[in-house]
Amino acid sequence: MNAAARHRIPAAVRLLLLAVLLSTAPPLSAQTSQRQPAPRNALVYFHYPLDGLRVPERFTVRIGLKEMGVAPAGVDKPGTGHHHLLIDTDPGPPDQPIPSDYNNIHLGNGQTEVVVTLPKGTHTLQLLLGDHTHTPHRPPVMSQKITVYVR
Repeated sequence: MNAAARHRIPAAVRLLLLAVLLSTAPPLSAQTSQRQPAPRNALVYFHYPLDGLRVPERFTVRIGLKEMGVAPAGVDKPGTGHHHLLIDTDPGPPDQPIPSDYNNIHLGNGQTEVVVTLPKGTHTLQLLLGDHTHTPHRPPVMSQKITVYVR
């Protein structure tokens, strides 16, 4: 038997080692519970559109933020975050990263405005600030939900 063959670990043993390593890792809830703090007076809000406004199918959402700064996703700097635009959906669990899909638009480069295109009809919009890992702060910094009417 050569040296390489003697040092190979059988597949069953590798799986057992992996199971042991995973069972000793902190649970996902513990990993995500270290949410970034936010000042209680932090506020994210819509400059445009405002609640109840009629808008064209393609329009620009402009975002304001008070008592915190904006930093791109991945930048871990206290007192900062980046914007997420929630369209026709509610925020998810506050201790979990914000999903990225049609209804949860990430402005991960630190943008404070975004052009959106929505079909005709009634839509809800809400802003939610996320930290460097896309997780809401503690407490969450989110706007009121507004309604827009696409004509």
